[in-house]
Amino acid sequence: MRLPTTLQAGLLLALTLATAAAPAAPTPHFAVDGAQFKLDGKPFVIRSGEMHYPRIPRAAWRERLRMARAMGLNTVTTYAFWSLHEPEPGQWDFSGQNDLRAFVKTAAEEGLNVVLRPGPYVCAEVDFGGFPAWLLRTPGLRVRSMDARYLAATARYYKRLAQEVGDLQSSRGGPILMLQLENEYGSFGRDHDYLRAMQAQMRAAGLDAPLFTSDGGAAHLFDGGTLPDVPAVVNFGGGADDARESVEALASWRPQGVRMAGEYWAGWFDHWGAAHHRTTPEDTARTVDWMLSHGVSFNLYMFHGGTSFGWLAGANYSATVPYQPDTTSYDYDAALDEAGRVTPKFLALREVIAKHTGEALPPLPASPQPQALPPFTLKPAGSLFARLDVLSRAVPSRWVRPMEEFGQNYGYILYRKRLDAPAKGQLVLDDLRDQAIVLAGGRVIGRLDRRLGEKALAVDLPAGTQLDLLVEAMGRVGFGAKLVDDNKGITRAVRLDKEELEGWTVYPLPLDTAALQRLPTGAGGDAAAPGFWRGTLQLDKPADSFLDTRGWGKGQVWVNGHHLGRFWAIGPQQTLYLPASWLKAGANEVLVLTTEPPTAAGATMQGLADPVYETH
Repeated sequence: MRLPTTLQAGLLLALTLATAAAPAAPTPHFAVDGAQFKLDGKPFVIRSGEMHYPRIPRAAWRERLRMARAMGLNTVTTYAFWSLHEPEPGQWDFSGQNDLRAFVKTAAEEGLNVVLRPGPYVCAEVDFGGFPAWLLRTPGLRVRSMDARYLAATARYYKRLAQEVGDLQSSRGGPILMLQLENEYGSFGRDHDYLRAMQAQMRAAGLDAPLFTSDGGAAHLFDGGTLPDVPAVVNFGGGADDARESVEALASWRPQGVRMAGEYWAGWFDHWGAAHHRTTPEDTARTVDWMLSHGVSFNLYMFHGGTSFGWLAGANYSATVPYQPDTTSYDYDAALDEAGRVTPKFLALREVIAKHTGEALPPLPASPQPQALPPFTLKPAGSLFARLDVLSRAVPSRWVRPMEEFGQNYGYILYRKRLDAPAKGQLVLDDLRDQAIVLAGGRVIGRLDRRLGEKALAVDLPAGTQLDLLVEAMGRVGFGAKLVDDNKGITRAVRLDKEELEGWTVYPLPLDTAALQRLPTGAGGDAAAPGFWRGTLQLDKPADSFLDTRGWGKGQVWVNGHHLGRFWAIGPQQTLYLPASWLKAGANEVLVLTTEPPTAAGATMQGLADPVYETH
């Protein structure tokens, strides 16, 4: 039926008026528009640097962020660390050093946007790739998969994370520009159903900022780690030619997509027993110069690495080395060093960025000034075995089992057995993870090291001997296929030749704050046995420093209750970063656990103004 002309005109006028009256769609604060990022509707090149809030003393967050702004960065990137935020199922910690919300808000106050990489897997050279160790208590549970038990845990995590930072997303006008979906999944698997599940969980939790994926620059990695409707970025190291090849690989894979280095490895991390890594400022600056010249957004991994305090450090493996534990220091040869000081790399990058922005950068803040601290004496404070009554509980067990099955996440574990019959032959610890001290009658008779593929020791022991196996967890594998089941302790069996030994008493030794507070304060004990040393560092005024651990073998250090991390004479790290904010004027308590006899002259330690890297 044809409408009268007058009615047609009336309808057209009404439609025109309605269209004119309809408000225009608001411009999103941040958007991915084809090959461009846009901030408030304008093209935006992300100049980001990676910093991890748990690796930086909270008191230093603002000054480190201010340094990022002064170098010319407009964004800071961080992972969220599930293992720290949910240390036990349903127990949440977003306080103090783990206050992600405060870190994001501080970055915004300093004029920086934020890219948040919430995991659940983060790699980052941290224990178990950032997964909470309690996941390993469930037999057969497989992370990064469609395992329903794992998916229930990740859904809970995303929901709780959104409660902390949901209102800080760019989708609500906040500083968190975008969120990474998983992390380098193409280096692990190709299950797109899994990636879809993670995407759906994030959205259901209220994590609704733009998403992206991040993978190495090869077609098979993109194929495994990306989704068609999620922007992809590329990770790489090396020089400007490597940058060009990686960005071209990304462009070939996604011709209409954004161009960004999700991680440009502007340094590298260290393993115990290997050389300290360094890259030249000139190469780093040339690479960033190339990216800015071609409109490529980037994230420097790392801008400031900091320290893997406590038990945070993880491990890797390779085709030739079965196990490669990471050092406590995460200096990464970054633009800011471990103490937050400006380096030649920082200055070279600042110059390049200023050239491309054409703007005056903020003035350069003063760098921290770590100081040498006077030597102080440490005295024996009891062997580890003499303190079992206050540090642990005895658990009878027919077989040896991994520490996770005893409800333990980190630290040491002691397996004890009195031999019913003489034992002569090969004592086999299968599978040992990661280092064991073997004692017979309280005397050390051998040491076994997973790094070296060691798990057997020749013994000849009489009946009635007390056999002690003290095992140290040195960080779970955080990258590659082996991360899914890197339980700690002795994970299969202890055998004498082919006969499995039964009838153990097990002592979990997580050495957490509560346990260490129960340690008696008196001195004494066998200085040659694995055990504690205690001393007092007297200061007129707190100052950043590097605690010199040379001569102390291997162990852990706590200062005023703060766990600085692991030290080991094999290097390359020979010092532990000691933040001023963890010290006080007057007496500071230093507690050291050694598992190798110290050789330090006079049993002293001191603070140095600079770190020491030596490999032995």
